[in-house]
Amino acid sequence: MKAAVLAELIAARAAHRVVALATWLDGSDARVVTVDDAPPALAATVAQALREERALVAEVDGGEVLVEPHLPPTRLILVGAVHIAEPLAAMAALAGFAVTIVDPRRAWATAARFPGQTLDVRWPDDAIAALTPDVRTAVVTLTHDPKLDDPALIAALRTPAFYVGCLGSQKTHAARRARLAEAGFDDAALARLHGPVGLRIGARSPAEIAVSILGEIIASLRGAA
Repeated sequence: MKAAVLAELIAARAAHRVVALATWLDGSDARVVTVDDAPPALAATVAQALREERALVAEVDGGEVLVEPHLPPTRLILVGAVHIAEPLAAMAALAGFAVTIVDPRRAWATAARFPGQTLDVRWPDDAIAALTPDVRTAVVTLTHDPKLDDPALIAALRTPAFYVGCLGSQKTHAARRARLAEAGFDDAALARLHGPVGLRIGARSPAEIAVSILGEIIASLRGAA
């Protein structure tokens, strides 16, 4: 691989960009491409490789091109170090997500409660801004406290995060949407909110609710929601 191509891949990962490496198997070329700038004959294969997260071979002008997806890590940002966050963080880590728990309440956000997880004790909007959610990032608010949840949601809705979810009842969510509308978000932005968060599986315990939330996140990631 040429040094320039490797440097471009490294830069794309650092910038959380979704790209693919297209390598002509006759050795004539190798380049970093996206769905938007791939050669027309490769665009469909690039889109499929990125969607399915696996390498594919395309036929282009009588030759073969290997298309390898290079994706940013899948991340989950949880706002609120509450009881549901404990099983949700553990399950998400097992599913391959890089998890960050955001909560300025240091008595809640402790390594003893979240062993091996990344903790961020900044105010939620500051944390979200610094973490820069991308198209491979899900954000879920869990605190039930508008002072913490609302700043996080306002920051998250200004990013390309693929999933933004909010814990709470239908009544709580309606009030939340009204506050966000007053903050300037239109119907299209508010439609991105998953609330009440999680699949409707009759979950009751914190662990069951965590299963429903993670299931909905994965369905959204895989285009099944």
